Amino acid sequence: TMKIMAIDLGKARTGVAISDKSEGFAFPDSVITEYNEEKLIDKLCKKAQELKAQLIVVGHPKNMDGSEGERAKECAEIAKKIGEKSQIETVLWDERCTTISAHNALNLTDTRGKKRKETVDAVAAVIILEDFLRFRKNQKADG
Repeated sequence: TMKIMAIDLGKARTGVAISDKSEGFAFPDSVITEYNEEKLIDKLCKKAQELKAQLIVVGHPKNMDGSEGERAKECAEIAKKIGEKSQIETVLWDERCTTISAHNALNLTDTRGKKRKETVDAVAAVIILEDFLRFRKNQKADG
C-alpha cells in the first residue's frame, strides 16, 4: 500500500486530496489557486513531495460519451508533465461522475457560499481518490 495524491485540475483552482498509508481513506488536503500552468505543475510537484505521495492520480474530464475534449487533453498533458517533473508515477482517472457527486456530498453537509466553492474543489479531488481507491481494492480482490 502507498500514499496516493489526487488532483482535480480546475481553470483557476486545483483541488488536492491525499490517502492514508493503508489506502483506506481520502482526505481533502488543499486548494491551489494558480493560473500559470508551469507554476501550477511546480506547486503540485512540491505538494506531492510534502505529502510523500507515491502515486499521483489526475482527474480526466472526458465528455459524457467518453470522447476527449480540449479540457481532457489539457489535463492529460499536465498529468504527463507532473509525472516527468516529480518522477512519481502519475495516472489519469476518468472523472465523468465526480463533480456531480461533490455537489451532492456538500448538500448533505450544507456548506454554502464562498466556503462551498473552495471546499467543492478539494471534495472533487477526494471523490476522484475514493473512486480510485475502490478500483484498486477491487483489482486486488480479483487478482
